[in-house]
Amino acid sequence: MSESEQRPEDGQREKVLEVRDVTVAFGKNVVLDNLNLDIYRGEILGFVGASGTGKSVLMRTILRLLRRQSGVIRILGHDYDTAEEADRIKLDMRLGVLFQHGALFSALTVRENIQVPMREYLDLPQSLMDELTEVKIEMVGLDVSAANKYPSELSGGMIKRAALARALALDPDLVFLDEPTSGLDPIGAAEFDELIAQLRDTLGLTVYMVTHDLDSLFSVCDRIAVLGQKKVLISGTISEMLEFDDPWVQSYFRGKRARTIGGHPDGSGSSAEAYRAEPAGK
Repeated sequence: MSESEQRPEDGQREKVLEVRDVTVAFGKNVVLDNLNLDIYRGEILGFVGASGTGKSVLMRTILRLLRRQSGVIRILGHDYDTAEEADRIKLDMRLGVLFQHGALFSALTVRENIQVPMREYLDLPQSLMDELTEVKIEMVGLDVSAANKYPSELSGGMIKRAALARALALDPDLVFLDEPTSGLDPIGAAEFDELIAQLRDTLGLTVYMVTHDLDSLFSVCDRIAVLGQKKVLISGTISEMLEFDDPWVQSYFRGKRARTIGGHPDGSGSSAEAYRAEPAGK
């Protein structure tokens, strides 16, 4: 029996993130309109949509980097807006973020970058922070020698991994990844996807991943949410995406560069480890 078949129904699963009736506008331009979204503990959710639809806007709104006009966002069962200051700090510590281009501080070494959240939220001796930093570096598949390097000395793939190590610095419950495989070659992207899946399984992470990478959606995502018309049009498995009657969704998942499920004849299972290219129109 596959992991998805063992997974309980949504109503029985713990919601790590709840977005309810969220509206975000810039002046008169409404980007998100009464949007709803749930993410469940232990899953990897792939968040997709056409360019300019507001994928990054939603992520930044959840992270309180952008203001919303209305709606409620609950993280780990708590409404950040009504929480006490001490509880807000605890919530912040349970979130990790990997921005699209890594967003490492160029004047800091990899070690110093990873220790930024440790210094902000924890009171630890330097020796312990150094030990924890080495653990995080090895956890993301980098050699410990990378600790003393600056971002300018790293390849694109190493920057992604170093930024992921920083996102994991405080052992978060929920990790946000913004286009984690963009700029990577196919082999590097596949290895990064595998790393995300391994970290989810070993650390019990919940992952919110904004991506355009079809291979990532098929290989590691348990569910997919599609943003369009200022709302989440659909959330579900790959098989549900293929059956959803929407022109953009059909073009995205059945177009010339699309993939289709193999090895899942009943449509069950959220990760399609086996897949094949399918000609457009089929």
